[in-house]
Amino acid sequence: MGRKRTKPDKIRLTEVAKLAGVSPITASRFFRNPAALSVGKRVRVESAAKELGYVPNLAARALASQRTEVVGVLIPSLTNNVFSDVLRGIYDTLDGSRYSIQLANTRYSIFQEEKLLRLFLAQKPAGLIVTGINQTAESRAILESVDCPIVQIMEIGPAPVDMMIGFSHFDAARAGISHLLEQGYRRIGFLGARMDPRVQRRFEGYQAAMNDAALFDPRRVVTTSTPTSVTLGGTLFADLVAKAPDIEAVFCVNDDLALGALFECQRRHISVPEQMAIMGFNDLEFMASAVPTLTSVRTNRYEMGRDAATMVIEAIEGRRPAQPVVDLGFSVMKRQSSAPRN
Repeated sequence: MGRKRTKPDKIRLTEVAKLAGVSPITASRFFRNPAALSVGKRVRVESAAKELGYVPNLAARALASQRTEVVGVLIPSLTNNVFSDVLRGIYDTLDGSRYSIQLANTRYSIFQEEKLLRLFLAQKPAGLIVTGINQTAESRAILESVDCPIVQIMEIGPAPVDMMIGFSHFDAARAGISHLLEQGYRRIGFLGARMDPRVQRRFEGYQAAMNDAALFDPRRVVTTSTPTSVTLGGTLFADLVAKAPDIEAVFCVNDDLALGALFECQRRHISVPEQMAIMGFNDLEFMASAVPTLTSVRTNRYEMGRDAATMVIEAIEGRRPAQPVVDLGFSVMKRQSSAPRN
């Protein structure tokens, strides 16, 4: 007969240690930091825990240490490919560590973020990764009261709560417009969707670059608070052409809109780039596969998630980074859709 299994909440750590042939201290160390044990001991403790159905009591551990081994991650979207890349970096980094991830979706709402931060605060996280720098005053107060490392991601600013990693959306958009200007385009339109704070900073970068060149024209700006999509990109481009039929190029605040603008050009038999240049933002995979290939501002999303998770872990373990604010920068990926204007 096989070993009789007790309910998981009845299994003691000492039973796991006995079955694995290690001391209770060694078994406990496995659940706190598996890497601290030899491979052989890790395998024995893990096998014993599985056989007995042992589940570590995180709540009890939190009472003892005043902190769980959970890293809370707050992002504004679970479907946006941009954040999928960030999450992949976070999960890849924490995989195999003693820390688990609790993921929350703020749905681009600063008030939902505030609610979720209150929930996380009550759960005593080991660390927090929070998207953006535009928290409410109440959310900021909550973050400043949390006794754990915090990393704000996706952008940089002058007043981090704790640590910060990202890039300047203003500078990235400005660099994109500078590229179009260098290619000979002058009548450059702007397409924006959702218009969250990061998108607004991209618009400010566009406006600054166009003003510097004495070329800004509000007729060439089309924005909406509607969530972004490829279909929306086509609709906004059609609106832009109706408002400013003389445009030569269009800067889109993300790649979905850029792809939609390309499709609308194809429907209207507008040749890209001969009659219309198109630039996106983020440089998702399909930008290099489109026909023609689409220029975009590349953002280091995977690296951002990876490095944010690393910063949290190292800070938890007492190795805080010398530089609490990390600027990952960006790159303008020049492709066929922004070839020099004839």
